[in-house]
Amino acid sequence: MRIFLALLCCLPLGQKLSAQNHEIMKDPFAHTYSIVARDAKTGEMAVGVQSHWFAVGTSVSWGKAGVGVVATQSFVNPAYGPNGLELMAEGKSPEEALQQLLAQDEGQAYRQVAFLNAKGETAVHTGEKCVEAADDFATENFSLQANMMLNDKVVPAMKKAFLEHENLPLAERVLKVLQAAEASGGDIRGKQSAALIVVGAEKVENPWEEKKIDLRVDDHAEPLVELERLLKVARAYEFMNRGDLAMEEENIEKALEEYGSAMKLFPENLEMQYWTAVALANSARMDEAKPIFDTVFKADPNWKEMTRRLPASGLLNISEKELEELTK
Repeated sequence: MRIFLALLCCLPLGQKLSAQNHEIMKDPFAHTYSIVARDAKTGEMAVGVQSHWFAVGTSVSWGKAGVGVVATQSFVNPAYGPNGLELMAEGKSPEEALQQLLAQDEGQAYRQVAFLNAKGETAVHTGEKCVEAADDFATENFSLQANMMLNDKVVPAMKKAFLEHENLPLAERVLKVLQAAEASGGDIRGKQSAALIVVGAEKVENPWEEKKIDLRVDDHAEPLVELERLLKVARAYEFMNRGDLAMEEENIEKALEEYGSAMKLFPENLEMQYWTAVALANSARMDEAKPIFDTVFKADPNWKEMTRRLPASGLLNISEKELEELTK
C-alpha cells in the first residue's frame, strides 16, 4: 500500500492509475528472493525465501509431497500456490500449469512465480512490471527468482551457491543459496523474514506428513541467522524423535546413539540431556545416568518431578528405591 501511495503522488495532475492496477496493488506485497529446488538423489523438494516484509513464509512458499513446490512473490497472487500444485498433481508440467494460471491473471505483469515438480522440471515467470532489479534463472532441479534487489548480482550468486553445495542435504543447500543472495546485496530495503519448507519425493496419505521441514522466521533483525539456528534445532530434534522411536521398540543402544547425536548439536539443551539420562537408566547404566540427571535437576527442579511421574507411564524402568534415591 505504501508503494501504491508513492506511485499515486508521482502521477501528473489529473492522471489516475487504472482500476486494474489499483486492484493489483491490494494484493499481498512480498518483493523478495527465493529458490525452488529438488535434490536429485533423494527426490526431496524445497522452497527457501527471504524478504524485507513481515511473515513472508505465509504467502510465498507452497509444497506438496510427491507433486512439487511453488514460490509466488512480488505482488503475490496466493492462488498460484494451491492451484499450481493441483494442476501439477493432475499431470500438467510446470510450464503448462504456470501458463494456464498466467492466462487467467490480469495482474501477471506484476507477478513473479516459479514452479517445480517431482521430476525436477521447472518453469518461472517474471512480469515486466516487477521492480528492478528483477531476474530469474531456471533449469533442471532448481529455479531462482528475485525482484526489488539492490543489484543484478543476486541471482548469479544464488546459482553459484546452489551448484557449489551439492554435497549438502537439500535444506542446508537452500540456506546456503539464501545466504549468498543476502551477501551479494539482497533486498534493496533490507531484511525482515525468511522461511524454508521441504517436502518428500513420494505422496503421503496424511496432511501432517506433507512437510519434512517447515520453518518460519516472521520478524527478526537477522532472519537468515535465525533460520540457520532453527534448522540446526530441527535436525537435533530429528535425532530425538528417532531416539524416542528406538525407546518404544526397547532398543536402548539405538536410542542412546540418536540422543547422543542430538546432544552433540545442542549440548546445553536440557531436554536432550534428560532423555539421554533416561535411556541410560533404562539400560541399567545408572552410574552414567545419575550425573546427567543431577545436572538437569540443578538447572530446573521441575525435571525432578517429571522423573517421579515417568514410571507410571512406562517410560522409566527403575526400582522404587532407585527412583527415591535419584529424586530425593
